[in-house]
Amino acid sequence: MATRFDPFQEMDRLLGQVFGAAQAAGTMPMDLFRSGDHFVLNVDLPGADPGTIDVNVEDRTLTIRAERTARTEQDVQWLVNERPSGTYARQLTVGRGLALDKMSATYADGVLSLTIPVAEESKPRRVEVQHLATGGQSAIGGGEARSVDAQSIDAEPSSSAHTG
Repeated sequence: MATRFDPFQEMDRLLGQVFGAAQAAGTMPMDLFRSGDHFVLNVDLPGADPGTIDVNVEDRTLTIRAERTARTEQDVQWLVNERPSGTYARQLTVGRGLALDKMSATYADGVLSLTIPVAEESKPRRVEVQHLATGGQSAIGGGEARSVDAQSIDAEPSSSAHTG
């Protein structure tokens, strides 16, 4: 099996060689998934000072910031010093239909977890369908009502032959 060339990975590798740990300080790996009626965003913030973690939402932009301070010990001869320090920051544009005012956040074991509920108006809902009597008049009394699941409607157009 041939190895596939990824230009972005190669660029990251080259920038990492040129800028060293400063490049790594800006990374914040994350996972995002939907579970039922909410989204969960997990962001790795290893060694971040918990008091510096800031989650901010402005319009549709979610900003996450955190700091990791460098160890400043006297009379130490570093043999390897690869762990980055400084400010981590990441901005995400979030879609409409989320209840950003009801978002919650926790930080444990180096992972920031954000739970973002889906807004009520964006949740699937059932629509009651009233059957009409012949002639376009509403059925009064014996009319049968049927619920339709809005997500189960097939949106594909029906095929029709057209000869012209």
